[in-house]
Amino acid sequence: MDPLIRRFRRHLLSWLHRSRSGSVLFVRRVSYKDVKRATDGFRRIIYSSSEVSAYAANFGDSSVCLVKEIKRFDEAKNDIFFRQVQLLGHLHHRHLLSLKGFSLGHKHKRLLIFDNIENGSLKEHLNDPLKTPLNWRTRLQIANGVVAALEYLFLFSEPPVCHVSISSSNIMLDENFTAKLSDFGLLTSGGNSVLKSSSKDCKEQKSCKIIFQLGVLILELVTGQSSEMEGSDLIEWIQESRFYSSIDKMVDPDLGNNYDFTELKDLLDVAKLCIKSKDKPCSFTMPQLLRYLQMKTDI
Repeated sequence: MDPLIRRFRRHLLSWLHRSRSGSVLFVRRVSYKDVKRATDGFRRIIYSSSEVSAYAANFGDSSVCLVKEIKRFDEAKNDIFFRQVQLLGHLHHRHLLSLKGFSLGHKHKRLLIFDNIENGSLKEHLNDPLKTPLNWRTRLQIANGVVAALEYLFLFSEPPVCHVSISSSNIMLDENFTAKLSDFGLLTSGGNSVLKSSSKDCKEQKSCKIIFQLGVLILELVTGQSSEMEGSDLIEWIQESRFYSSIDKMVDPDLGNNYDFTELKDLLDVAKLCIKSKDKPCSFTMPQLLRYLQMKTDI
């Protein structure tokens, strides 16, 4: 082998090794010490599950960021983590939190850092009496925003992102109260990769569960009630044959009479359709759902 080629090859292999051992192109790596300081020692918890814990963070630039800890990630699968961080960094949509950086901590902590969440979570604004109540228009925009984000993740990202969870806890609100979906990605419990999932697989395996979660979220937006335990009380209500006659009693008191009843009824029709997807295959696609919502609510 020519000495010049051999030398170039050695440098190239060395660079590839370094990139696979902790460097992720285009996504900034933040020191664990800075992340710990920004989250007040990981005490500023927003939500937590068996797979993810989310924290509010302030890195000194006045904006509030979201830090997600991916749990139960095998140390031996660092390459998968870095590949998937790279892919998350390429997802851009108005209703998704944008990935700004990542960090690696002790005890195999894997941390993702997302952009501003100035107004916290949707759950806070629906359940905290100290928060300013959300008006009807904002609630409609949140519902539409979440559906638009799902359409993008399922159909327009490559590969499609199937790992999505929807609840008022993980819908974040920016300074303009624009909804930002935060619990999405290509990481699954244990660090398993879903990179080989096709768009068809994604829709068949995951979309019905996610659409059911969307239905529960809409019910929470309408009623202001908590959806803990998958919103069992809310689901029983909307499945009743005469639920329309009790709508006025279920509407969030914070709304008063400041809502359009026709829009409210149409939104509940969407919720009822979504709830049915738990027990049988969906009869509609995400783009159809988005177009219907936009048409019925004039968004």
